[in-house]
Amino acid sequence: MKLSNFNFNLPVELLAEFPAENRDESRLMVVDRKKGTIEHKLFKDILDYFDEGDVMVVNNTKVFPARLYGNKEKTGARIEVFLLRELNAEQRLWDVLVDPARKIRIGNKLYFGDDDSLVAEVIDNTTSRGRTLRFLYDGSYEEFRQKLVDLGETPIPKYINREVTPEDADRYQTIYAKEEGAVAAPTAGLHFSKHLMKRLEIKGVDFAEVTLHVGLGTFNPVEVEDLSKHKMDSEEVRISQEACDTVNKAKANKKRVCAIGTTTMRAMESSVSSNKTLNPYEGWTNKFIFPPYDFSVADCMVTNFHTPKSTLLMMISAFCGHDLMRKAYDEAIKEKYRFYSYGDAMLIL
Repeated sequence: MKLSNFNFNLPVELLAEFPAENRDESRLMVVDRKKGTIEHKLFKDILDYFDEGDVMVVNNTKVFPARLYGNKEKTGARIEVFLLRELNAEQRLWDVLVDPARKIRIGNKLYFGDDDSLVAEVIDNTTSRGRTLRFLYDGSYEEFRQKLVDLGETPIPKYINREVTPEDADRYQTIYAKEEGAVAAPTAGLHFSKHLMKRLEIKGVDFAEVTLHVGLGTFNPVEVEDLSKHKMDSEEVRISQEACDTVNKAKANKKRVCAIGTTTMRAMESSVSSNKTLNPYEGWTNKFIFPPYDFSVADCMVTNFHTPKSTLLMMISAFCGHDLMRKAYDEAIKEKYRFYSYGDAMLIL
């Protein structure tokens, strides 16, 4: 499989700028791999495809307000700082992206907030846009983290060509988000409402939680035609014994295990035993899944519609089968499904 196999024309108007009015009323395309069929439903109809004892595995990572705007000392130029990950809590060191990067050099200071109450010093270059910042703040660590929350804004993806709204803080977050650390939402989970999860629980469907802190690497374009040469950024993963027990019991009982999203799938496939059971894990993964690939844990998945040439699309192709994936995407474009983070969903059985 080459990069060019994953290119297609996506009309720009199909990139969703806003979420559906109700989480569980976005559209749902149901793709059956055995039958090769495609159905058109609403997301809340997912209830009809699962039974007692089936397990849905969700990514409980929580998005933090990672986008800050500051001013450069002396010139006052407005600089966007995108927080990627905390490197050292004690020293308040962070890995960040800056824009425009050409203006930001080691030794520069950046000021945040109307009262300049938060200051950061650039102490290293990591990539063309990447920098290491040391934050200077008079206060406890808890007060410092609260300051980041107060000054930061919801990191909705760049393609969404509008100002961030107060609603984004709620809607660009799953209802089960609890482990803070992601800079992008695990978007397949955005379609679940409290009401729908309750109805699934009443039906006897179990939920298992894993954590994968989604980084911006998820969206890095693949720039090599030979996919085996693409390197994924590492992302932090935690899989508890409890989650493993829930998943492995379902597998032993021949019940469905459904990965809610590509990040959940990557987390699970990063910690599998030789007999295809899920193992507890705490660490990092840079696993890149592209065709051909033999999946070990989940036998169905929920995912959004992804952009051309993305690593997410490559995983879907590996899971769905390339020809069926292309057929489904052609149909999605024809039927005007909404793509990307705030878009519609696909259930692959």
